[in-house]
Amino acid sequence: MSLEDPAPGEVQVIVDSVGICGSDLHAWSEGSVGDSANLYPMVLGHEPSGTVVKVGAGVTGISPGDRGALEPALYCYHCEFCRHGKFNICANIKFLSNPGHPGFFRERVNLPAKNFLAVPPSLTSDLATLIEPLAVAMHSLKFAAIQPDETVAVFGAGPIGLLTIAALKATKAARIWAIEPLAHRREMAVAIGATVAVPPEEARASILHGSSHRGVDCVIDCAAGEQTMNDAMHVSKNGGRVVLTGIHAGKYVPLEGSTMRRKELSIFNVRRSNDEAHDALHLMLAHPERFAPLVTHVRSLDQVAEAFNIAGKYLDGVGKMIVRPQQ
Repeated sequence: MSLEDPAPGEVQVIVDSVGICGSDLHAWSEGSVGDSANLYPMVLGHEPSGTVVKVGAGVTGISPGDRGALEPALYCYHCEFCRHGKFNICANIKFLSNPGHPGFFRERVNLPAKNFLAVPPSLTSDLATLIEPLAVAMHSLKFAAIQPDETVAVFGAGPIGLLTIAALKATKAARIWAIEPLAHRREMAVAIGATVAVPPEEARASILHGSSHRGVDCVIDCAAGEQTMNDAMHVSKNGGRVVLTGIHAGKYVPLEGSTMRRKELSIFNVRRSNDEAHDALHLMLAHPERFAPLVTHVRSLDQVAEAFNIAGKYLDGVGKMIVRPQQ
């Protein structure tokens, strides 16, 4: 595939691996992500890693052959939010994987050099795709503000939930519950750091019994199901914190206002990450054994329909599905 040379300040990368994200699955199966409708044709994929093949004028410290994780968001750096360091809510953000901005299920991409994070040879290209979603999980923990010996519940043990559990393990939380309907994902949750993993129908009883009916200090909803936010509020302690990391399929979801009010809960929303990629890389390099088991399936780009079918229907014990455009 031919591509114009990178502009000044840019690098051109061959895309080595791309993880399939939950929002990709929403776009694939529902034709939208929340209230953002697909506009065809469009290219999905925003959890990429790649190898530099060309550098534009003015780029220093990056050379052809360097491998790295690729940041899919392009910020303007001059709006009110960028000036205050809140790049993830940039007023002029361009996100590669949204309508009009092709994602990474393709062979080559030109990117600003600052969107390239070099990784060491010890980290495979497949594992490097986890840096983007792990950075999202680490951004969510800024709102969760977990203190040592606090208790946490995570709803959903898909890839983002599992990565959230891995990040929580580093906070020294006293006890981590994972709530997940699929047995193989419950097993993965315990392997990566959850204290206990239970199906949704057992969540309230398990958490209330395990916390002496107090509830947990913080709940992180990585599932964004129709009722998971309400379930999260029910298992939270009075004055607890509820963090929404997942993306709801619909524009509107039911919310039990009385429970939220009576408990005086703090509710936080997460939009991607904000300069947590370096921390994510450091955590992965410090504990590679936690992350390697998450990548369970790999497919080539011409098998992308099969890849989405497996990931979207949770088939074959899938954890993280990787697509390799060069395979």
